[in-house]
Amino acid sequence: MFLPFWDPTMILLIPAIILAAYAQAKVQSTYTKFSRVPSASGRTGREIAQSILAANGIPDVVVEPGQGVLSDHYDPIHKTVRLSPQNYEESSIAAISVAAHECGHAIQHAHGYVPLQIRTGIFPLANIGTNLAWIFIIAGFIFANRLAVFGVGLLDIGIFLFTFGVIFQLITLPVEFDASRRALVQLNRLGLVAPDEQRNAKKVLDAAALTYVAAAAVAVLELVRLLLIRDRR
Repeated sequence: MFLPFWDPTMILLIPAIILAAYAQAKVQSTYTKFSRVPSASGRTGREIAQSILAANGIPDVVVEPGQGVLSDHYDPIHKTVRLSPQNYEESSIAAISVAAHECGHAIQHAHGYVPLQIRTGIFPLANIGTNLAWIFIIAGFIFANRLAVFGVGLLDIGIFLFTFGVIFQLITLPVEFDASRRALVQLNRLGLVAPDEQRNAKKVLDAAALTYVAAAAVAVLELVRLLLIRDRR
């Protein structure tokens, strides 16, 4: 039996894994640093989010506290901006930057931003596909040495399912970059940050964006690795 995680092609993932580790460390250190820096406005993440939504004529999106650290997200189904407790209650540069970013997604939704619509639509397939993919892939390798055609067929199904996860990671990149761009525009246009705070807000958002780049790199290289292994069968 020759399982994929024992294959020499694993070396392909090393650069992406290093990038992912760096990105995670970067976002943690940057967030921690700027969570200790109070914003000049003194407004909490909740207040910043509400101001941005109101200024953009989006009254049907609510802002509520979520659970866990850095659990911030925009829920397009329930039209809700959920901020982690720290970002919801505090007025640090990190808190208002994250709040503005999530409102960037709400603005995307209100304007019918196509990449967000695609990501929302593909999410169920990506979620199910990623969870099922490895079952078929591992089963494919188990049967490949005994029932070659059957094993390769299972492997092909697994790779096909895994592809949905890769597409999701790739479409996430423009969605997240655009949300950060919108966040900075809103913070500046509405005067929610002082001129000297804009640079620090961008540092917080750029650090977060790097984690999405790393996730996409890992997904793409994993797909390439699986295809290379498949071609040897």
